[in-house]
Amino acid sequence: MQKESSEIIITVIAGTITLLLLGGFIISFLLLYRRRHHRYLREKQQMQLSYEQELLKARLEIKEQTFKNISQEIHDNIGQVLSLAKLNIATMENSPPETLGRKIQDSKKLVSQAIHDLRNLSHSLSMDYIADLGLARAIEHELSMVKKAGDYETAIEMDGAPYSIDNQKELILYRMIQEILNNIIKHATAQKIIIYLGYRPEKFTLTITDNGKGFDLTPLNDNNSFGLGIRHMHNRAQLIGAGFLISSTLELGTSVTITVPTGTAAT
Repeated sequence: MQKESSEIIITVIAGTITLLLLGGFIISFLLLYRRRHHRYLREKQQMQLSYEQELLKARLEIKEQTFKNISQEIHDNIGQVLSLAKLNIATMENSPPETLGRKIQDSKKLVSQAIHDLRNLSHSLSMDYIADLGLARAIEHELSMVKKAGDYETAIEMDGAPYSIDNQKELILYRMIQEILNNIIKHATAQKIIIYLGYRPEKFTLTITDNGKGFDLTPLNDNNSFGLGIRHMHNRAQLIGAGFLISSTLELGTSVTITVPTGTAAT
């Protein structure tokens, strides 16, 4: 009898210890889960804040670049067209009848061209024009500006049916494209620039290739402005969940590839 009582007591004690250990384990697990959950929420909040700050920065940079393009376009293109129209009009009074009609037609064409170019510029003043035009057409417009800035042969190649990724992501992508093109103009000594857009259901691929002098990628490991600029673009790519790859060969050129996972993107 006494033996049975001892066994019962031992069983109760063992069961109690087991329950306490189990309870302690559950409490520890819950506390650990709670800490990790709070850390996840903080990191998510910080990432969202960084994303929003990057969006704002991209908007401001695009706005600044747009104003530079507009200034250059007005000075180099529209101003010249209107000057020719003014010259035609100024010489009409003393023109013989056989040339007057031609000058009138030429002036009409020049003014129409200036109006068309001004309309295009007005569209670019809106920060929603990338969403309105679509990324592909916005890139085409940017390439046309690059072509006017120097003696460049430019081309855009598309593979697959274009679709919209996400307005905010496309904004950051567009700013990255502007940065890359500006770097090519400033440093590459290139004659040819090709932009490839690959539209696949699972991913969007953007590749910018030039045939410039290329460069050594080793300084990317150093803390200098050259490395910081590319690392900054890499960080921007990470914010939108994109892959960023740059390759370069001396005297052959440089290629930058950005890959954005899309899942089942809507057309």
